[in-house]
Amino acid sequence: MNTTRTVAAGVTGLVAALAVSACSSSGAAVAGDSAGSASGKGQTLTIWEMNGDLTPATMKAINDQFEKKTGAKVDVQLQDWEGITTKLTTALASSNPPDVVDVGNTQVPSYAAQGGLMDLTDHKADLQQGRTWLDGLVQPATVDGQLYGVPSFAATRAVIYNKKMWAAAGITQAPSTYQELTADLDKVKAKYTASDFSAFYIPGKYWYDGLQWVWDAGGDIASPDGKNWKAAFASDKAQQGLNDFQSFQNTYSSTASRTLDTEKPDQDQIFADGKTSAVVGNAWEIGVIQKDNPKITNADLGTFAFPGKSGSAQPVLLAGSDWSVPVKSQHQDLALEWLKIAASPEVQDTYVFGKEGWIPNSNEGVKAAAGGKLTDIQKGYFTAAQHSKSTPAAANWSTIEGDNSLTEFFSSIASGTQTPETAAQSFDAHIDSVLNG
Repeated sequence: MNTTRTVAAGVTGLVAALAVSACSSSGAAVAGDSAGSASGKGQTLTIWEMNGDLTPATMKAINDQFEKKTGAKVDVQLQDWEGITTKLTTALASSNPPDVVDVGNTQVPSYAAQGGLMDLTDHKADLQQGRTWLDGLVQPATVDGQLYGVPSFAATRAVIYNKKMWAAAGITQAPSTYQELTADLDKVKAKYTASDFSAFYIPGKYWYDGLQWVWDAGGDIASPDGKNWKAAFASDKAQQGLNDFQSFQNTYSSTASRTLDTEKPDQDQIFADGKTSAVVGNAWEIGVIQKDNPKITNADLGTFAFPGKSGSAQPVLLAGSDWSVPVKSQHQDLALEWLKIAASPEVQDTYVFGKEGWIPNSNEGVKAAAGGKLTDIQKGYFTAAQHSKSTPAAANWSTIEGDNSLTEFFSSIASGTQTPETAAQSFDAHIDSVLNG
């Protein structure tokens, strides 16, 4: 997901906050070959890595293992996010593209639809190495049932709350159920009565949060319908989720927030100023909050996965990256070898999580991390990551993210300018038109 790169700009703050994303080497790999048998002495594997993703130390650990095993060299070329879509599209169409590319998880379907990425389906089990990749990373990398990306790392959102403010309202521990959450927020609301105070600040245009309510109720954005996509916000389950979102947002967030996004005004500044006791935010936002108000320490903050009305944590949208192999790569067998190392339990546990603080790419990796000595700030994110979903693996999905229709859809429901039913009818038509265009 492209927004991960904004997250990555604060990766230093994130790490601090967490306190701890039979063929020759000159030809295409043969379907069914297992990754891990390539010999590349005298050859060079070219990798495009996005600026702000894995650190040089982690890339060096991967490359050292790869070079020792294959004899090949690695040329890592750092890329900027600005203009990368055009640059990568051009490279994929050329006769000599890079051999491995770092792609935002929700961007994989677009490049796959262009025919630019290698189908990795026959290598999936070998690349997984006994682990189960996070749904929010592998779902958008799976197009029409075929795999086009290997999950690298994830980041997600959880509830960030002010423990000191909650304690003053008589709350001593984080809620684990929806009923506990609303009971706690009622106490906070009773304690802090300023007209511009939000017990739980959720801007109406915050579609990342809005989707969690839809998914928690069993609804979805859209689903495959033969060769097309069929939007689903008008379904009974999605309607329940949208009504739940509206009710919660209107009850616990300020009236002004119903037509706002998270940036104007900045929700982290609102939290830092004490005008709310809780937000749904990324891990890097903790560093921003503390910069805006240095008096807020780690001891004052906690996180938890948003408890759903379903009885489980609300599913979250993962931001993150996948590694893909261009279909015209001249070193596909070596690329598969490199992917296997990058996705390995050792690299994921020791480096991606252990040294960088990113959420690892598998359920097993996340559970192992969550079972360790996580701080109160870490816990919410690793719990939330175990309940993830993704946007549709459709080539044109990026248009929906970019045309502001999602933000306006949720804002119209939060503000009451449209009912969930009326809003869904027009928005579903828009989704169908774009995804099937």
